Amino acid sequence: MTLKPRPILRGLFAVLIAAALGCSGEALKPVIGVIPKGATHVFWKSVEAGALKAAGEFGVEVVWTAPRREDDRSQQMGLVDTLVLRKVNAICLAPLDSIALREKAEKATQAGIPVVIFDSPLAKPEGVCVGYVGTDNYAAGKLGAQGLARSLGGKGRILLLRYQAGSASTEAREQGFLDGIKGFAGIEVVSDNQYGGATVASALEKAKSLLLRFSGDRTPDGVFCPNQSTTYGMLQALQQKDLAGKVKFIGFDPTASLIESLRKGDLTGIVSQDPFRMGYLAVKVATDKLAARDVAAVTDTGCAYVTAENVNNAEIQAVIQPQLGN
Repeated sequence: MTLKPRPILRGLFAVLIAAALGCSGEALKPVIGVIPKGATHVFWKSVEAGALKAAGEFGVEVVWTAPRREDDRSQQMGLVDTLVLRKVNAICLAPLDSIALREKAEKATQAGIPVVIFDSPLAKPEGVCVGYVGTDNYAAGKLGAQGLARSLGGKGRILLLRYQAGSASTEAREQGFLDGIKGFAGIEVVSDNQYGGATVASALEKAKSLLLRFSGDRTPDGVFCPNQSTTYGMLQALQQKDLAGKVKFIGFDPTASLIESLRKGDLTGIVSQDPFRMGYLAVKVATDKLAARDVAAVTDTGCAYVTAENVNNAEIQAVIQPQLGN
């Protein structure tokens, strides 16, 4: 004779199952908060796309939350606090300031929330994050230096328009560029202490000021910019001064419009990170940590040097295409 569970027991089983499952009937997914430096640049949209792809593959939920401006450190610090209060399972953070955000990463870590740093490293990261995912920014800067030097035939006067103080990733690119250009005795750096700031508008104004200062016989032969907003600002300034295509110009982080400028000859080359891969691997590292798997202290997401000659190559397209689709 087969015994059937009594109604009261069936109800108890249902309650226990409901408690173990989400409202949708599926097991609750780990929640990973992802905080980039901003949300407006195509670069960050590509990072988000990679993060969401990883979320789908690894069965986690990604909460994407970004400061409105790429110089709003206080807002980014508040976003970390909010995710800690929400008790997410892990945080992926691209710190706007390598020092200011360290305290917040430490706070999350002390709350039992592992932190993965991506894009831009923290100062003294030991003990406050599980690993760094991003470009070898120093090497990327040197790649830009080599590309500019080759385009100039190893001689000429050049200038560097920096991004903003406190951004570890761009500071490493700038230093890599300056160190790389030292290998070319025929090249003189005429300006390397000006900052474009967090927006295209501020970079445009600074670029116009630089080109006014270095005009006529002092017009530079080449220019390097270490991120997307400074690249756009400088490009617009060169176009307004009728210098686009005449001054060799290496930028950073391609978009569809920048690739069009590359094809036209207004840009000489673009150093490309792989933001889609960066977002994907940041979430993967966080997922591995939550699963108690070993994670590397540093995960290099790679970079490429894009020119009009190689832009259609399959290996270059694989890196830049996710950025061009936004």
